[in-house]
Amino acid sequence: MSIKVTTSGEFSKTYQYLNKLKSFKKQKLMSILNKYGAEGVRRLKEATPIDTGETASMWQYEIREEGDKVSLVFINDSQNDGVNVVVLIQYGHGTGTGGYVPPRDFINPAMEPIFRKIEEDAWKEVRAL
Repeated sequence: MSIKVTTSGEFSKTYQYLNKLKSFKKQKLMSILNKYGAEGVRRLKEATPIDTGETASMWQYEIREEGDKVSLVFINDSQNDGVNVVVLIQYGHGTGTGGYVPPRDFINPAMEPIFRKIEEDAWKEVRAL
């Protein structure tokens, strides 16, 4: 059994659209990610439970490009005895005296609207190509 596919015509419009998608990553997508990276940092700072304020002040973001992939990464390097403080807050932890501090999910509620906005803005730009 074999399948035969035959095409005719030319594909200039297809190539043109694909090239627009390729440039979308460099132009529009980076702009969208920078906009929402900054907004995400602001929201994370506001949502981070405050003891000293140090952990809340340490949020930042990076846009990483690896091949054809682009990632928006939120980072917080606040440490306590070599352990990331955000992980301790988000997932809970034991104390040195045998107690337990329960988890406080502050990241997901703060970031969910940001992720929706990124998706909406990116799709709007792709549809406009």
